[in-house]
Amino acid sequence: MFANRRSVKGRYISFCLGCIAVIGILHALFSKIAEWVPTFSSHLFPTLTIFLLVFDLFIACFMAMKYWCDRKRLYLVSLAFAFAGSASLMVGTLCSFPAWLDLYQFNAVNYNDAMIFYMFRHLLMAVLIIVSAILYTTRNCPLSRLAHIVIVSGEFLFTAFTVGLAWMYSSHSSILSIDLVDNETREFMVLWSHFINIALIALWVVTLVTLMFITRIRNLFWVGGNFLCVCYIVTLSMLLVGGHVEDVSWYRARLFETVATLMIIFVLLYDVFRLYRDSHVKYQQSYQNSIRDPLTRLYNRSYFYETLKQALDIAKPSRPVSVIVSDLDRFKRINDTYGHLQGDKVLQFVANLLMDSVRPQDIAARIGGEEFVLMLANTSSDAAYQVAERIRLNLSSFDNASSGGQLPEPITISMGVFTATSPAIAAETCVENADKAMYEAKETGRNRVVAFK
Repeated sequence: MFANRRSVKGRYISFCLGCIAVIGILHALFSKIAEWVPTFSSHLFPTLTIFLLVFDLFIACFMAMKYWCDRKRLYLVSLAFAFAGSASLMVGTLCSFPAWLDLYQFNAVNYNDAMIFYMFRHLLMAVLIIVSAILYTTRNCPLSRLAHIVIVSGEFLFTAFTVGLAWMYSSHSSILSIDLVDNETREFMVLWSHFINIALIALWVVTLVTLMFITRIRNLFWVGGNFLCVCYIVTLSMLLVGGHVEDVSWYRARLFETVATLMIIFVLLYDVFRLYRDSHVKYQQSYQNSIRDPLTRLYNRSYFYETLKQALDIAKPSRPVSVIVSDLDRFKRINDTYGHLQGDKVLQFVANLLMDSVRPQDIAARIGGEEFVLMLANTSSDAAYQVAERIRLNLSSFDNASSGGQLPEPITISMGVFTATSPAIAAETCVENADKAMYEAKETGRNRVVAFK
């Protein structure tokens, strides 16, 4: 328990230090840009808004796809609605900049509408992220289908209601009104600078604390989520110190938010890459376990025959395929005298010897209790015989001391060799012929190599 608390505390400290470093770098970057560019073009704000809209749509689709892959992660739906609603409200922000591609018509910009959509966007995202954090606690408690429908429907209605409410408060509707910016002087109104901005900062602080407390920043995904909250606190703080909508804080806040959102996308993509990498490693491990003998780690019978069939398809006199079947002599006596555990050690020792004696393109497999088989690609009968003889002599030279205790007594092996030079020969026939040669070696005294004739 104490170690776990220390681990969580370490993650919190690392996260805070990382946020400070990233924010410092972004602030220094913007300061440099401000030095190089004395005045900002009126195109900058709507251009950054378009980038931010695209980024939010990307994140929304990303969350929806992750939920589609794992329906237990209901909290992802809240995040999907949060970013989808944010993108919708940014469409309203862009509508506040009529003909924004024409520089000479920017005097018609409705900054009050832009700030209204900005306010509701933060409100929408903060609430839905808190909902997401709460739903994260239910990830190990599967909810019913009805609960999923109710929650998703409620989130959709809340998103639609917030977007609709923002539209009604804007100049597009005469039903409701609110003044946050004076469009003539372009200065923030008291309602925004003294109340709403501070309230939104407080809301994001509550969201950040809730998210950090519930998720404990367990993985990279939630690092991105918590960092997003920090970014929004910073952007609102930038606007808090600004006096009007076209001063440097206005552009700094939007640039910071755009770059920070892009960084979150990179975090999410890296999280996907990491999951893919882990999945690929597990798949490779599972695949290797399916084609290898669990005791000796040699290939198993099914993989050997599959590979042999592929090699025989292109076999010809200039590209022969040789098969060596081998069997340990009097192996039953090892099990009876020294026990099966010692017998397993003998099999593992012989398996390692076989793997070390063939090329990477060759196949070494265990097809029976103490029976092994080798497939030597592009190897003639004489060359295969020499390989088998070298293995036989090498094995017979080991004793208990030289084998590191894996061989309780000297072990010998009998081996049979068969070479195919035509695809007309079946894989089973190749192994059968090599097996017959091996039995001939057994019957003529053991510890020898016999080539099939």
